[in-house]
Amino acid sequence: MTRTYTLKKRAESQAETRRRIVEAAVDLHGTVGPAATTFSMVAERAGVQRHTLYAHFPDERSLLLACSGFEQERDPPPDAEPWRGIEDQPARLRVGLGAIYGWYERNAELLSCVLRDVEYYPPVREISELRYGPVMAGWVKVLGARLTLEQQAVLRLAFSFFTWRTLVRDAGLNRGAAIGLMARAIESAGKPDAPPRRRTPKPTRFSAPRGPSNPSS
Repeated sequence: MTRTYTLKKRAESQAETRRRIVEAAVDLHGTVGPAATTFSMVAERAGVQRHTLYAHFPDERSLLLACSGFEQERDPPPDAEPWRGIEDQPARLRVGLGAIYGWYERNAELLSCVLRDVEYYPPVREISELRYGPVMAGWVKVLGARLTLEQQAVLRLAFSFFTWRTLVRDAGLNRGAAIGLMARAIESAGKPDAPPRRRTPKPTRFSAPRGPSNPSS
């Protein structure tokens, strides 16, 4: 009985240490970014020795996997499947964008750092594609159904975190206004260009030529 209790307490202690390490790493990822986060920085913030950190996470990939998994559990990205039940395409689009933009808003600092590092740091790119690639594919499949090629192109633009940041953080739109703007852009992308309006020329007014003045008058 004593041995069982001891093993249980040890397992709980190890789980607590692992949680502190992951939370410390996620905090650093949201400030300096995952590419600039070192094991020494994580160990210091978590209050553990480096050898303890390596005992739980022997390499950077295992730590990145744990951090991305922790984030997905803490605030999972929107699941597209419930949106299938919304028959009206414009309404489905607005509901989906509302959920996506809300998630961006809650995780703006972390996503800014991660997506910046995705552009040049392969380990972060690999884990991001692994975790979020299928999620975004689901967004495209459900919200992009029955859209034209042009509409799907604008839809992908609307999905971009940087589009949300430009509209909300830079331009100062609220979430509802940003959603409405992108929804209208997607809808209008499928419409043929209106032909240029032909201006009806105004009739030219001609004046009768004036004859020479009568010198006798």
